[in-house]
Amino acid sequence: MTKSGYGRALIAAGLAVLAGGAQAAQCGNSAAGFESWKQEFADEARGRASPAALQALAGTSYSSATIAADRGQRSFKLSLDQFMAKRGASAIIARGRAMKRSQAALFDSIEQRYGVPPGPLLAIWGMETGFGAVKGNVNTLSAVATLAYDCRRSAFFTDQLYAALALVDRGILTANTRGAAHGEVGHTQFLPKNVLNYGTGGSLDNASVALNSTANFLKAHGWRAGAGYQPGEPNFGAIQGWNAASVYQRAIAIIGAKIDGE
Repeated sequence: MTKSGYGRALIAAGLAVLAGGAQAAQCGNSAAGFESWKQEFADEARGRASPAALQALAGTSYSSATIAADRGQRSFKLSLDQFMAKRGASAIIARGRAMKRSQAALFDSIEQRYGVPPGPLLAIWGMETGFGAVKGNVNTLSAVATLAYDCRRSAFFTDQLYAALALVDRGILTANTRGAAHGEVGHTQFLPKNVLNYGTGGSLDNASVALNSTANFLKAHGWRAGAGYQPGEPNFGAIQGWNAASVYQRAIAIIGAKIDGE
């Protein structure tokens, strides 16, 4: 065999190995392959996830509601004014101001600990769940497993799935936990990996835990006590870390400022 032929053979062999690896837990774009994917994923995850967590995974089902929501996120394409109107910004501001007064002790303690004032926290809380009124009713493990299987963002949600399985072991998630369509949970809608990294302990279905965890997230993303959080100001980057959609980021900054500046 010539050197060039030998080189081609090595490349081909390497590609074959990679292709063989890619066959493990192969992603898909319909419900048809979900059950076989679960088994392949579980085989890969043994040793990294506990038997109890893998048993919880085995009970998941393909979430058509999750896929529909993932393909239909049209509100982030609205103008800022349209987005604010659709999300009920004026109602969030009014309710946020009232809650800032009624729960002053909680928000004071959070600001002392994390440097985050009430406005952005209340803006996020109101925007995400209407202050806890609408936290979602999709099975969390099924939602995250479906998105880990789905080819569109498989790598991102595979990390989320491993985080979710770790949270099962910690008793924070169970096979019956329900939340938003992409696997977000609690009053401020944390994805599993964010619960692991920034959760301050306990269930985010508890408003105090969720708000402390949200402030912890913002601080970890560069929030500086006393600095501004409008576009171009030091803390706007922390808000950008919360959500990638620019219209959402600007809405949080505006709503938060109107709550803080009453």
